[in-house]
Amino acid sequence: MPRSDYNELAAFVAIADNLSFRAAATRLGVTPSALSHTMRQLEERIGTRLLNRTTRSLSPTDAGLRLLERLRPAMEQIAGALDELDEKQQRPFGRLRIFAEQIAAAGVIVPIWHSYLSTYPDVHLEVRVSETPIDIVAAGFDAGIGPKQWPAADMIAVRVTGPMKVAVVGAPTYFAKRAPPRTPSDLLQHRCVEYIRGMDGTLHKWLFKRKDKSQSIAVNGRLTVDNPDLAVRAAVDGLGIAYTLEPLAEPFVRTGQLVRVLQDWSPAYEGMFLYYPGRRQVPAALRAFIDMIRARGHAAPGSTSRRNPFVDKQ
Repeated sequence: MPRSDYNELAAFVAIADNLSFRAAATRLGVTPSALSHTMRQLEERIGTRLLNRTTRSLSPTDAGLRLLERLRPAMEQIAGALDELDEKQQRPFGRLRIFAEQIAAAGVIVPIWHSYLSTYPDVHLEVRVSETPIDIVAAGFDAGIGPKQWPAADMIAVRVTGPMKVAVVGAPTYFAKRAPPRTPSDLLQHRCVEYIRGMDGTLHKWLFKRKDKSQSIAVNGRLTVDNPDLAVRAAVDGLGIAYTLEPLAEPFVRTGQLVRVLQDWSPAYEGMFLYYPGRRQVPAALRAFIDMIRARGHAAPGSTSRRNPFVDKQ
């Protein structure tokens, strides 16, 4: 239905309900003369008089009464649908689709998803993970979470983590047979899980920093992966030492499946940002999601950080 048709019919119902152009105009927020003009247009377009008018009174014609009988239920349904939509806009509901870089998913989403879904039972959370950024609007996502180079220039970006520290980890079974490294150079005597960054197959060098000293190590090993989670899993399985970030390693360190080494040499890398299109009409589910992340205290800024080595430059 064209908007003009709806406006004319809504005007007719308001006039018939109030039996007064002035009262109906006040209800609709227009002038009586504008409402009278709208009514004349409707009657001329359908070729039927809907209202009998005198200087003292106003009443629907027989055709007007028959039209009202059909219009009122429809108008009530439309008003009810709009009221329901407005109510739902005020509370989180529906499907919330988040696209996240893997470390962001582990460090930002996983710590809050149980609490989020428990607090908002009408929300269905969908999380898709990739190491490569996409156009989240074209793909139908509500928001993305990744490094600062992922959001497009016209996106709203909210910092959701401070700098993340490196975690160099190995399994207890691995260190039962080999002395843990005390300096980065000691890694040359160990089996390490090599990490390929990017489509060109570039091996990632392990960077270390302690006070003013920096060191870059090209490690060796019998296993190479292009996924940070696989590197951690390989370490858990005792296949070697892995170089990753705290959010991925922490669950396994907590359960004793992994042991951290070289902590005094671990640098920090830049944090993650949640980004979404536009400031207006942010869905309630997304607004609540952002608020819960902030409440957990992830967004503390850091003074020093480097570009995340596990994310390709874009």
